[in-house]
Amino acid sequence: EVQLVESGGGLVQPGGSLRLSCAASGFTFSSSVMSWARQAPGKGLEWVSTIYKDGITYYAESMKGRLSISRDNAKNTVYLQMNSLKPEDPAVYYCAIGSPYDSSRSPYRGQGTQVTVSS
Repeated sequence: EVQLVESGGGLVQPGGSLRLSCAASGFTFSSSVMSWARQAPGKGLEWVSTIYKDGITYYAESMKGRLSISRDNAKNTVYLQMNSLKPEDPAVYYCAIGSPYDSSRSPYRGQGTQVTVSS
């Protein structure tokens, strides 16, 4: 059974940082493309970042320069370091298998972790 469990969300002040983690199981993580997406209240799901098995990364323009996605294949975990968080960044952040932009896309994603930005 595929499982994706996110953690690391919480309340942070504007300009602050958070590191999200996603523990994966039930599939071959090391050969899988992994992504992060977010959904703000009243809005649709927005792709945020992708990391390929060879380490190539992509970021949404809206958050480029403030994000760093990484993976630890030994721990079956993907991370999202978010810096300089803004008031428009609050959302539920999800990790997912695959990229929505190529054939690696899949229906699998975790339950999400809430990120709140407030002073």
